[in-house]
Formats: sequence, structure tokens, C-alpha cells
Amino acid sequence: MRQPNRRTIITCAVTGNLTTPDQTPYLPITPGEIAEAALGAAEAGASVVHLHVRDPASGKPSMDLPLYREVVERIREKNADLIINLTTGPGGRFVPSAEDPKIAGPGTTLMPPEARVAHIAALRPDICTLDLNTMNSGREVVINTPETVRRMAAVIRQAGVTPEIELFDSGDIALMADLLKDGTLAGPVLCSFVMGVRYGFQPGMETVLYARNLLPPDATFTAIGIGRASFPTVALSYLAGGHVRVGLEDGIYLSRGLLAPSNAALVAKARSIVEDLGGEIATPVQAREILGLTKNRNQPQ
Repeated sequence: MRQPNRRTIITCAVTGNLTTPDQTPYLPITPGEIAEAALGAAEAGASVVHLHVRDPASGKPSMDLPLYREVVERIREKNADLIINLTTGPGGRFVPSAEDPKIAGPGTTLMPPEARVAHIAALRPDICTLDLNTMNSGREVVINTPETVRRMAAVIRQAGVTPEIELFDSGDIALMADLLKDGTLAGPVLCSFVMGVRYGFQPGMETVLYARNLLPPDATFTAIGIGRASFPTVALSYLAGGHVRVGLEDGIYLSRGLLAPSNAALVAKARSIVEDLGGEIATPVQAREILGLTKNRNQPQ
């Protein structure tokens, strides 16, 4: 049975793809705001920052390479140790047309797999996410076929970047096992259980333990809680032997009815939970050792 980690990694998911400025005025939008939020989270105790970018004018999600480049360079200028984790999730949504469901309707973002990881090949962050879910998500469907995942994984591997495997249900873990068997992925794997998305893993200790026990013995994991499950999942993940994640991508409230004024405030509360349970927060240097990141990609290339 896994015991809580001696040193626990806090990841901060700074802005995400779905949280909107209408929900919280504290959501960072511009590259400067996202970078400053990431740096503030690091000062509060995060050793990893998970990053999406937004169109500065509209606030809507973007996959624009210059925006990613600006965010990464701004962070690197001020903090060379912080671990950078870039998303590859956008580009996998399909919204069927009401008139003809085989035709993509408004809101569809499907793009070629290689386009979803072009910024990874260009910027070579420490980590990037690799989603294995094909699932209902509201009226949309998220599509990540095994072939799509294999093509994205090939680009990630060529770039020398460590994939963080995001798992939304038990079938995703079965797919991960097949990808390990055929060499698409190499162990030990770094993975996350995303809990609280409608029609995926539901939050709770039973879910965390069930998913954890399906992993290879040498896997490193983080359980992520969405919305009101965010802080309870910090405790659950730590107690189950995992690491933790918070941030305005996952939850916008610091407590009931109180909007978090920053990502740093969310990290500070997560840190307090872990330390109150007897844990110790990993520094970025310690986190690199835990995750097997042999090269610091935040140093200038």
C-alpha cells in the first residue's frame, strides 16, 4: 500500500480552457498576466505550472504559438527552476450539428494531432499533457482516438518532453496500458486522474484508490478535483500517495462563496492542507528529481 509522499509536488493550473472571465475577474488572460500568475504560484509553493494561453483581446482559449512562446519566455526570465507543463488538450472537441450530426457544428475544435503539439515541438517544455479521454462533455464530445494519441506521443517523444497522461475514466487507464505495451509510452508514467468532469471519474476516495490501484506500481500520479471537489481532492490525493493540483483552471473559489483572488492563494491553501496532514512541499529542484526530469528545460536553449 502506498504511503503519503515525503515530499509532495504542487501543480498550479493557471488559467485553463473552460474557466471564463465572466466567472471570475481574477482569471489571467494576457501572456503577461499568465506569466505573473505562474510566478506568484511558484512563490506560494507550486513547483509545476500547467499552462494554457488565451487570446488577449477576447479572452477565449488560443493555441497561438507566439502567445505560448511569450508566456514561457517571461517565466524563464524570472524563474529558471520552475517546471513548465504545457497543455495539448485543445483541438479535440466535436459538437455535432443539430441538422446533421455527422457534420461539425459551432464550437468544434478538431484539428490534426500534429497541430495540437506544434508548440511542444517548438518550445520543448519540461512536461506536456497528453489526454487519453474520448467522452461526453456536456453537449460536446471530446475525441482522442488511439491513433491520435500515438501521433501526438511521437512528436512529444521526439521533442524529449515528458508526457503527463491525463485520465478521465478507467477505460483511459486501459488504453494507457496498451500504449505502454506497444512502446508508444515508456514507463515510469506520470499521470493524473481528472475527477469531477461530468460523465467522467466522479470525485471521492473510492475513485482515487480504484484508479491508483490500476496503475503500474512505479507510476507517479496526481488526483485533480474540479470545482467544489478541488480542495477535498488535495487531501485525498496526498493521503493516497499522490501529488496535488489546484488553480483557476480547476476551481475559482477559495472557500464557499469566496472567489480566490489569485492562483497563489489557491496554492497557499493547498500547501496548508498538505502540511497540516504532515507533508512537506517539494521545491522545483526536488520535484525534478522526483519526476526524473534530468534536464532543466527552463534554462535558455
